[in-house]
Amino acid sequence: MTGSVEYGETWVYESLLGTIPGLNVSGRTAIGIQFLGFEAAIVVVAALYDLWAAVVPGTVAVIVATVGSWLMLRFSRSVRKLPTPTAYRRLLFGSSIDVVLGVVAFIALVTYLFVVDPRSSEAGTSLLVDLFGTEPPALAIGLALLVLWDVVYRIGTCWWASVVGLWRAITYAFEPGSTHAYQRIDAINVGFAAVQLLLVPLVADHEVLLVAVVGHVVAVAVVATLSIVVQGRKKEREVASPGHR
Repeated sequence: MTGSVEYGETWVYESLLGTIPGLNVSGRTAIGIQFLGFEAAIVVVAALYDLWAAVVPGTVAVIVATVGSWLMLRFSRSVRKLPTPTAYRRLLFGSSIDVVLGVVAFIALVTYLFVVDPRSSEAGTSLLVDLFGTEPPALAIGLALLVLWDVVYRIGTCWWASVVGLWRAITYAFEPGSTHAYQRIDAINVGFAAVQLLLVPLVADHEVLLVAVVGHVVAVAVVATLSIVVQGRKKEREVASPGHR
């Protein structure tokens, strides 16, 4: 990826792009490659194994991951343009908690798909059976898990960004211009979460997944809104202070 950003000040997603030998593409190009590569793989696998019922859900998941990538890059670049405290920047980018949250969520999702859902579904059906049949091809399952990881990682990143954003709002005070910019960044994170509501129609018949997706979006919206409100009050006090020009 083009640009001179030091590692430890980027999402893991950005760092991976920058460490692939010979790869030096813009964020827009990388996102385009991500979408076209996954979508082509989904269509090819569907054609090979006659799994056309899985194309629409797979495409929706790819769209969510791709839009998430774009918003992640927009979020991180907006942060790096501002006077950010070192502790905030390291906590946001350098802690790799986004990956940890993604891994935990992915393990929970896989456990649900392969253990909980089959045991609780009527007539032996489950989400995986509905999409891939009773004897799913290994290639199709592998691709599905890769796409799901792409989605879940972005969900973990979204959650971490909102939590660290609230901590930043409580801990630090900035001049009004920077405060307003940080409020816009928090709003980006709300949009980041809202995109994930595209998954709701796919999991509407699976209560656990539905509660997880909607609950995550609501939680991010609440935390990010608190951050915006806290910063807004600090900005009002800064503007009203006698020493402010």
